[in-house]
Amino acid sequence: MILTNTVEIAAPIERVWALTEDIEKWPAITPTMTSIVRLDSGPLKVGSTARVKQPRQRARVWTVTRFDPNDTFAWRSRILFMAVVGSHSMASKGDGSTANTLTLEMSGVMSRLFGRILTSTLRQALATENAGFKQHAEQ
Repeated sequence: MILTNTVEIAAPIERVWALTEDIEKWPAITPTMTSIVRLDSGPLKVGSTARVKQPRQRARVWTVTRFDPNDTFAWRSRILFMAVVGSHSMASKGDGSTANTLTLEMSGVMSRLFGRILTSTLRQALATENAGFKQHAEQ
């Protein structure tokens, strides 16, 4: 199951990327994150890990799987019997704005059932998260 949400942000891609790569500040940007603690040091890169706490969920470790500055950030975790990949992809628009696409991809034994039950909630979470990035980037 794959869910996406795209929003146009009236800010340059560099500003949107700066918010994206500063994962420990996400809880101040969006209510979909309660806390994020890096489990390693140095610049964020493929292989970096963080403990992420989200509302009504237990904390989980996420591992960065893709890190292309000003383009794409993705990380992966396991929830129940599923692999979950969350990604932020962005594209610069000709007018100086940025199209920011958030994607949540679930695969594995429980993904179909989990997706059916929570599709509406997950779509709302993606929209809420993207709205937070838009608000902060446009300030």
